[in-house]
Amino acid sequence: MNNQVLIKEKLQATLEKIQTKSDGSPVTDLQLDKTLAEEIEKLTTELESVNPNLNPLLYATSLLNGAWQLQYSTAREIRSLISLPLGLKLGKVYQVIDVANKLFFNLAKVKHSLGLASGYVKVTASFEPAKEDLEPPANKRLNVYFDKRYLSIEKIVGINTPQLNPFKVVSANNPTSRTATLDITYLDETLRIGRGGDGSLFILSKSHDLPDFTS
Repeated sequence: MNNQVLIKEKLQATLEKIQTKSDGSPVTDLQLDKTLAEEIEKLTTELESVNPNLNPLLYATSLLNGAWQLQYSTAREIRSLISLPLGLKLGKVYQVIDVANKLFFNLAKVKHSLGLASGYVKVTASFEPAKEDLEPPANKRLNVYFDKRYLSIEKIVGINTPQLNPFKVVSANNPTSRTATLDITYLDETLRIGRGGDGSLFILSKSHDLPDFTS
């Protein structure tokens, strides 16, 4: 068993240990003991150093394409979703990538703690290889341009509410003084690691359970 596999297995075992919520919502560093968060960062950095696909935008687009479920993040926007108002709880969070059309969307499932309502927040975006990443050829950095934010309620007390799906569509926020970027620092058939322009960490696993949100 090679070093890459060993590190990956250790990282995944650590993530499974902290993922105690049955709803599959992502864990953030603020929910963990500092020592454990540092251990995840250390294992992540080690795995990034043995990335089998150093040029994902050139040679691994088939791996990048499709739906990914967020397992762990240090990003401010994910941290803020952990504490929602009005009794709402965060569920699974996905990112679905369409490489051919250079589009993706982020989808966060939300439900009321008493089962009174369920819905989601969806943000659409486009991307392109970062210009500074074109010479040498496009490697791992994406420039990201957020488009729309959709707020939807799918059910109220178990009853479908198509009239509220979505109930609000607004323009998504982009940074005012810089272009948002995402570095794909590790990619294989089942695991992806990314780093935002602010250094935030995203660890995602390949998903096959999004039949209603694949386009």
